[in-house]
Amino acid sequence: MTAMWGIQVALCTFSMLSLSSGGDVKPRSCGEVRQAYHALEYSIADVPHQEISEFFLELLNNTERSFSTMFQRTYGLFYRKNSEVFQELFRELKRYYTGGNVNMDEMFNDFWARLLERMFQMLHSQYRFSEDYLECLNKYSEQLRPFGDTPMKLKPRVTKALIAARTFVQGLMVGREVASRVTKVNLPPACSRALTKMLFCPYCSGLPGLRPCNNYCLNVMRGCLANQADLDTEWNLFLDAMLLVADRLVGPENIQQILQPIDIKISDAIMNMQEKNFELRNKVFQLCGQPNLAAGRVRSSRSVFDSNPRYRPAASRARPTSAAGTSLEHLRIVWRNMQHSIKNIKKKLSESKRFWSKLPDEICSGGNRTEPDEEGCWNSHARGRYFPEVVREGLTNQLHNPEVELDITRPNSFIRQQIMALRVMTNKLKSAYNGNDIYFQDSNTTTYPYTATVSPTEALHQLTKDSSVGSTLCPLGLC
Repeated sequence: MTAMWGIQVALCTFSMLSLSSGGDVKPRSCGEVRQAYHALEYSIADVPHQEISEFFLELLNNTERSFSTMFQRTYGLFYRKNSEVFQELFRELKRYYTGGNVNMDEMFNDFWARLLERMFQMLHSQYRFSEDYLECLNKYSEQLRPFGDTPMKLKPRVTKALIAARTFVQGLMVGREVASRVTKVNLPPACSRALTKMLFCPYCSGLPGLRPCNNYCLNVMRGCLANQADLDTEWNLFLDAMLLVADRLVGPENIQQILQPIDIKISDAIMNMQEKNFELRNKVFQLCGQPNLAAGRVRSSRSVFDSNPRYRPAASRARPTSAAGTSLEHLRIVWRNMQHSIKNIKKKLSESKRFWSKLPDEICSGGNRTEPDEEGCWNSHARGRYFPEVVREGLTNQLHNPEVELDITRPNSFIRQQIMALRVMTNKLKSAYNGNDIYFQDSNTTTYPYTATVSPTEALHQLTKDSSVGSTLCPLGLC
């Protein structure tokens, strides 16, 4: 069962799963996984005590704090009067990451439009600009390009980085939920009978310590887990897509590399408009007409830096660099830890391939559940070799399973739901890897009705522990 708990560790370690709008989410405990590891005598060294907090939200929050510090120091009064424009930008970025229905094209267009209006009015405060005039200003913004090529370059890079981050987190959530749900699917009645017969019929024959033959166990467990094995194809495709997106998260266009210099990029755009102010004003006046002078205002165009004389524009002055070095250094440390963690989860995801089809082998080979001596094991009716052929995994291959009788024309509908959930998520991950925007519904709002009570693995563990069951079942003729 090492593979199963490996999945649980991976998904616990990287849960970042509560895609809520708030950043202060209390990490959930990995205590149950640690207890399960300990009960099965596995090392708990690699199992964290609690899930890692939502790193990407921390990154966005830290970026916003650094942005605010740098802009207050650089632009002074202009930033303080217009801070809501920038706050709204980060608010929408966080809402997009947490699964909100945000159109990134419209959001960035609105940001640059609002910034253009605020700057143009401040740079030319001697004029009075009507709503119609500002609408005309924005109408020609693509032609005027007041902020240079920054808007065109920044939008796709930020969007792609956030798409990868939020889809990766969504993929972790879906993977965890599918694994959790599938392990709780009820035993079919035929499986319950086969398990009981395999484990306790030796008691009826006076062989209470005799364990089943390995191939006998495989036929029983491949019958019990036939529907689960059908997850394997879609599960492997899902893991491949997760690994692709994980590569994107640590590659040269990762979210940290994109977001960290966003203050510099936007500041460059403001500088660009400042330096092109007179040329821009003349073009706007030609296109939209001469505005009226504001009452009592005769002063000439001003600089956005007038409120902070240390940063008056000058051709020889270097553009401002990012402030808040301490917080950025902290962020770099967190990011290095995150990169290491992503490498670990990539390793765990790779090890989880073919998990569902290998699960019967894991169960039969682990915990001394079967007898290694092929001639001295319980073969379903006596001590001796087990001769029937071992069937392959999957529901359709159980037609000739001698131990578990299943109707192969009636697949488990709940398992089919999980296959579809994996398929949908895989397509989203592939789209995210290619930089395409996607929409996903918060999976917490989707219900999957099922009445799971005891999984096959739990049942096997319980039956193995309770040696008194055999004496109760022998008179029932099951053996």
